Amino acid sequence: MAFGPGRSVAAFLLFLNFCMYMVVLGLAGWAMNKAIDYSQANIVNQTGAVTTLTRFPVGNAATPFFLLFILGAGVLGLASILAGAIHVSLWRSESLAAAISSALIAWLFTLLAFGFACKEIQLRGGYRNRRLKALEAFSIILAGMQLLYILSLHSGMLARMGPRIKEPGYGGMAQGMEQKGGPTTGSTI
Repeated sequence: MAFGPGRSVAAFLLFLNFCMYMVVLGLAGWAMNKAIDYSQANIVNQTGAVTTLTRFPVGNAATPFFLLFILGAGVLGLASILAGAIHVSLWRSESLAAAISSALIAWLFTLLAFGFACKEIQLRGGYRNRRLKALEAFSIILAGMQLLYILSLHSGMLARMGPRIKEPGYGGMAQGMEQKGGPTTGSTI
């Protein structure tokens, strides 16, 4: 089956977003694992004192919030990619609503992480290594890529080659069983 122009662009952006969300989840998982190991070492070393995770071993004051939001954005992004893959394979208006709404929710959550990444870059304190800087850059790029994906879904909806409203034989009455005549509004005497 040949893809139309809107469908091809959406499929390409879907694949690109999938790769970027996987990289983001890997980097954010690494940073979170490092923070948990660091807090566990502090709790073991300081016997008798109750400590909480107030400082991450990497980053600055915005890092804990950034990591939580980018992990959530990554999971929501993968869920939207699943809905988007179903929509691209079917390319019907029935699957369009699920694809656009899940992509919009993932994009909004990615924008929250984008804001924390910008704040983390602005603060400039703490130890920000290459991986954390790469995670910040990926979250900023991913916010734009997710927006492009949403726009491609909307443009595919409006394009001539976009999802069909109804195809013959899809839902409704079976072929050859069409209703004869128009609707009646009353009875005749």
